[in-house]
Amino acid sequence: MKLFLLCISIFCTCLSINAQIQSKSLSAKKTATAPKIDGILDEIIWRDAPLATNFVAFQPAPGIKEDAEHQTLVYILYDDQAIYVFAKMKEASADDISKELVNRDQIGNSDYLGFIVDTYHDKINAQEFIVTAAGIQFDAKFSAQGEDENWNAVWESAVKINGNEWVAEIKIPYSALRFASKDIQTWGINFVRNRQKSQQKLTWSELDPTINGFINQEGELIGIEKIKSPFRLSISPYVSFYVNNYPYNQPDIKNTTNSFNGGMDVKYGINASFTLDMTLVPDFGQVQSDNQVLNLTPFEVRYDENRQFFTEGTELFNKGDLFYSRRVGSAPINSYKLYEVLGSTDKIISNPSQTKLINASKISGRTAKGLGIGLFNAVSKRTEAIIEKVDGTRKIIETAPLSNYNIFVLDQNLKNNSSVSFINSNVLRSGNTYDANVSALVFDLNTKGNTYNLNGAAKMSRLFGGDFTKPSLGYSYQINPGKRSGNFNYNYQLSVVDNQFDPNDLGILFNNNYISNSINLEYSWYKPTKWYNQIRTWMQAEYVSRYKPNTYQSKEVNGGGFIQFKNLWSFNANLTFEGRGNDFYEPRTEGRSFITPAAKGIRFNLRSNRSKKISGGVFASMRSRDLFDGNRLSFGTFQNFRISNKFSLGTEIDINQANNFAGYIAKENQNIIFSRRDVRTIENSFDVKYTFNNRMGLNLRTRHYWSELTNKQFYILEIEGGLNPNTTFNKAGDRNFNAFNVDMVYLWRFAPGSEFSLAWKDASLLSNNNSQINYFNNLDRTLNAPQNNNFSLKILYYLDYLQLKRKSKV
Repeated sequence: MKLFLLCISIFCTCLSINAQIQSKSLSAKKTATAPKIDGILDEIIWRDAPLATNFVAFQPAPGIKEDAEHQTLVYILYDDQAIYVFAKMKEASADDISKELVNRDQIGNSDYLGFIVDTYHDKINAQEFIVTAAGIQFDAKFSAQGEDENWNAVWESAVKINGNEWVAEIKIPYSALRFASKDIQTWGINFVRNRQKSQQKLTWSELDPTINGFINQEGELIGIEKIKSPFRLSISPYVSFYVNNYPYNQPDIKNTTNSFNGGMDVKYGINASFTLDMTLVPDFGQVQSDNQVLNLTPFEVRYDENRQFFTEGTELFNKGDLFYSRRVGSAPINSYKLYEVLGSTDKIISNPSQTKLINASKISGRTAKGLGIGLFNAVSKRTEAIIEKVDGTRKIIETAPLSNYNIFVLDQNLKNNSSVSFINSNVLRSGNTYDANVSALVFDLNTKGNTYNLNGAAKMSRLFGGDFTKPSLGYSYQINPGKRSGNFNYNYQLSVVDNQFDPNDLGILFNNNYISNSINLEYSWYKPTKWYNQIRTWMQAEYVSRYKPNTYQSKEVNGGGFIQFKNLWSFNANLTFEGRGNDFYEPRTEGRSFITPAAKGIRFNLRSNRSKKISGGVFASMRSRDLFDGNRLSFGTFQNFRISNKFSLGTEIDINQANNFAGYIAKENQNIIFSRRDVRTIENSFDVKYTFNNRMGLNLRTRHYWSELTNKQFYILEIEGGLNPNTTFNKAGDRNFNAFNVDMVYLWRFAPGSEFSLAWKDASLLSNNNSQINYFNNLDRTLNAPQNNNFSLKILYYLDYLQLKRKSKV
């Protein structure tokens, strides 16, 4: 409490120290005639349009003003339906204009023009609309959590290349924006230009890299008068067809199955500020395959979210780190019940590995006074497994009940880019399975100029029902004061998580029951010299103890640096030193711990200029541990070969060899068995991209992951945490794990918001105890193992109410 009051006192003292950031402004002009979006500056309405020019670079060297040979001119207008942007960008020659064709929502190796608009002028939340010199659209949302590239809107753009100049014209309908209902409005705006060959990024309203934040350094569009948000309703019905083949080769199971699906996405504007998004009978069959790995840790693997509904526009729901969307539609929570009743002669007829969603919806938006409100809800079906007895009778086992997932968020913007938020998540399940409820209060406070910051959170979890005779209550809190702007930045962080805190029914936390104290220091040089553009350095020290009982757990110090050279190559390195500690998780048994040895390591990365036709990098790390003279060497490389603006190839290989590391292997007769082992992992990936035009492209991705564990000696974990050799344990426990995936997708955006996609997914998994096979034999066996092949076709069509209404009047 004393520390908390001291931080508040220091923070409040700093409130009066900083000056407000100065920014540019434009006076908005309304047009009675909408321009045609064709990339041709021939309408008279553009002659007197407000002009944004005199752009200033912020990368790779900040503060450099553009010259006449590379001038940027951006005009902006608005009417009752949309806001319009026309931009002219000069280069020294036509060859200096980069224009790689890629899929929508990718930049590739291209010049681009971006328009960032903060309609509530809160300097925290904004929307970004980018068009590249190849005519590719990219859009995103900015919030306190960063940039959400998964957000999508329907808008218009056109690009023309005229010799050594390229132009971009953009129309953003008000249906793609959210803004307050005011007669006269001021919006925050900025324009970003990317010159790919020189890796130079410039903005109209200058960005100072020593000031934390991007949106808070925006300019202003003043005097927007009497605009109204239109009635917003769009539906996106879809149909999909799947054919799946797996060689079961069993009389009562089909090798080939097919299915026909249909559903719909709905987007409805409740009012000018709030939107309802719904997905009815969703289909996620074409999402990218997970990168499966051999998991030797006591914790679950966190996979990326690839389902668009759960990645798009979820910045409010990610407040407080209570939402891990992969929980929705995840593995059945009671899947263990199948094996409790499965007899030795029983046959498993059906055992779904994932629950299916019935629907999901979210309501989100922000009021004129800066109050953000979010509500998320999803319902998953009851999941059943079927086993068959020898006599032919079948038994149904419920592995997951009908479940309801909810998140409610209130997020209030405050002065100086600050905010305070309340978040509640809950999971309600039918039947006898327990329910869960988690709440959090989160704050993020800044001084003027965004120099000093105080952020933190207080959280509580409650599990009840099911096997809980009384509710299980858990608590967590965090406080983090520091300085975030300037060349020298620092912060201190205290995190406390008690032994009952558990947000994992809808969130993710790998372990609880700890107290962490850490200090972070950073110093950066942004002024370029003859041989570098910028240098960043950092150092971190952390001390972790057990919450209950209060005992020492670990300590670590690491530091490193990053440098970008004048030739646009970059290099970074990191050094780590870990003291001897106590691992309370590796033994997989409550009340036991493993004494971890002192360790040290180094890692570095070297990357070439990304704008070149051939680019890539190398990375390597070395680590040593005092116990058993353990050591690990990792190294790899990645490359991108841009054969043309349409065709490119990418490869990556990562090799990891760990020798004489110790870890958990099994339990036997109340003894916890550890082993001294070697672990070798090789991961290969290969990507091919061919883009026909700015609406149509083909992408292929293959990945092979191989990991083998070879046990060399076994030990019993002693009560004190040390290891004692064991000569009686004779179960090998070696592992040989292979995962191979192919994902190929042809995508055609045949109309705004509408898609036709054709996908092929091939997957095979090979896991056994034979660790004596070399890499190429493993690859050969994996490719010859049973393959699951899935072919799918999906058509999604975007229908907008206003467009249909206009057509009906024609």
